[in-house]
Amino acid sequence: MCVARLRGCILQHSTSTSTMDASMINELLAGSVGGAAGPCRATTRYHKDARADRPQGNVWPMDILAQTLRKEGFFALYKGMASPLVGIAGVNSLLFAAYGVSRRIISPFPQLSLKEIAAAGSMAGAINAILASPVEMFKVRMQGQYGAASDKRLRVIMSEMWSQWGLRKGIMRGYWVTVAREIPAYAGFYTAFEFSKRQFSKTYGTQLPVWALLASGSTGGIAYWLACYPLDVVKSRVQLRATPPSGTPVQYIAHELRAIVAESGWTGLFRGLSPSLLRSTFAAFELTREYLREYTGV
Repeated sequence: MCVARLRGCILQHSTSTSTMDASMINELLAGSVGGAAGPCRATTRYHKDARADRPQGNVWPMDILAQTLRKEGFFALYKGMASPLVGIAGVNSLLFAAYGVSRRIISPFPQLSLKEIAAAGSMAGAINAILASPVEMFKVRMQGQYGAASDKRLRVIMSEMWSQWGLRKGIMRGYWVTVAREIPAYAGFYTAFEFSKRQFSKTYGTQLPVWALLASGSTGGIAYWLACYPLDVVKSRVQLRATPPSGTPVQYIAHELRAIVAESGWTGLFRGLSPSLLRSTFAAFELTREYLREYTGV
């Protein structure tokens, strides 16, 4: 079967060390641009995530938006942005670089099957959790505040988590559930993203139009959230709670899943899903990667 030449996320296979180094630099730079762009499109959904564990009855996303604007003002929609803005460029740089390395570990050839792409995405997701976990933990705790005079700044929350709980139970709280979320999430994302690009390439060739890249990124984003959303809700609950979870990761993840179902039914596992499906974080990376490829020749 003829497979379209993969572009954007992948590195060209080369035995030249200098070419590999330049390609890695392109991955890191493009990831930084895409990462910095990502949070700007997702703040409303982030705000909803942080409050997903609080019983609110049958509340719709637009209700949350209206309540936030009414009670806290417009800039409350951007609460918790400091942590993503500081850390997300590094998070996504690590993700994209890890994905490129994972692809080369799985196969020396640039054209992977969708199963191999899923495996590479899973590996990259597991590595990505190292930085994603603390960045999202601080974001969630910032957004769990309701605009009161007693609300804390990011540096205060960081200081308290470190002084009270240390690295493992404080700064890295929720790490293992983040790993559990990232593995299926990025397997789904990269598989759907590459599948869509290949389908478009049958009609438009290797030089896909911008709208096709955007559509492929959107497809990948939908697959990302559908693959991991219940675990994302669990992660937010774990990272927002006042004390660290007890037991093994499997035990506390199972406990939170049971608690969510008991509180809100099975639909509670998907509360806030619809705003998440509107997100698309990959177009900036893809377009930046293409520009760097043209500019550097790698």
